[in-house]
Amino acid sequence: MKHLQAEFLVSAEKLSQCPEYILPEFPLLGRSNVGKSSFINGLANQKKLAKTSNTPGKTRLINFFNFSNKFTVADLPGYGYAKVSKEAQNRWQKYLEEYLLERKQIKSLIQLLDARHDIQKNDMQMREWVEAYNLPIITVLTKMDYVPKSKTLNIIKKVEKQFGGLVLPFSAVDNRYNDKIFDFLLGE
Repeated sequence: MKHLQAEFLVSAEKLSQCPEYILPEFPLLGRSNVGKSSFINGLANQKKLAKTSNTPGKTRLINFFNFSNKFTVADLPGYGYAKVSKEAQNRWQKYLEEYLLERKQIKSLIQLLDARHDIQKNDMQMREWVEAYNLPIITVLTKMDYVPKSKTLNIIKKVEKQFGGLVLPFSAVDNRYNDKIFDFLLGE
């Protein structure tokens, strides 16, 4: 199994505050509580690099993580359940759109979906927005450790049919799928 050293770099609210470097960047899109922080921790083989919470909507900034100076992962605020004002949500949306559309380092977006559930309306809306701007994107199915092994392939095929493109499974419990994810991130 591949392993890369990972470290937290910085948090940013908007594009002008993002770190300056030339590494390929992979922003994580997903509903609140889909497992974005667990995805980062699983890839880093660390339990507490990215803060996890049982309360949806805790991530309020773009959090950047460097993986062995090979690539960075940007943990974005989740869409969905955040208990904040409409004004704050509108500000986040403006800043995130600017970041996603103008950040030159972005190599591909990664949309995380909870493998235990059907694709939700806000997941579809996010995907439609990404496709409207013709941005590169793959899908990662989180929480695969909760899915019976006999159903894994069917779930992947169903998401491939609905979203197209590359669909990779992920488990934060045992990291058994990490090699394929690293192959993608490292361009192998």
